[in-house]
Formats: sequence, structure tokens, C-alpha cells
Amino acid sequence: MLGKLAGAWLGEKVAGRNQGAKGAILGYGAAALARRSVPALAALALGGWAFRKWREHRKAEPHYPPNATPRAPASETRSPS
Repeated sequence: MLGKLAGAWLGEKVAGRNQGAKGAILGYGAAALARRSVPALAALALGGWAFRKWREHRKAEPHYPPNATPRAPASETRSPS
């Protein structure tokens, strides 16, 4: 109930001095739209954050095939001379 009243008040202020009812209706509609869209937007943001963290975690740990063997750096090998 308070959200509807606050939306109507804000809509009336935005609409101007001579269009109080029109602004109140717009404010009420904006409050109803926000009530339906905010949870969905929050879920999308949380999902995007979790996906980013998962992707960063996968990039942080290199995964090598089981038959891969490490190779000595060129600076540690002797050249046949």
C-alpha cells in the first residue's frame, strides 16, 4: 500500500502542477511495473555474477590431458656442441 502511495506521489510530482491525476496514474503504473520487474532483474544480475565467477574459476586452473608430460625449459637443456 505504501508503495502505491509513494508511486502516485512521485508520479504527481513528475507530471507537474496541473496534471495531478495523470501523474498519479503514471506513478501507480510505474510502481506496479517495478514490483514485477525488480525480482526478475535481480535474478538476472545474480545469474550473470555467478556465471562470471564460474568462468574466472575455470580460467584460473589450467586443465591438461592426462597423458601430457612437462617439458624442461630451453635454458636448462644442453645443446650438443
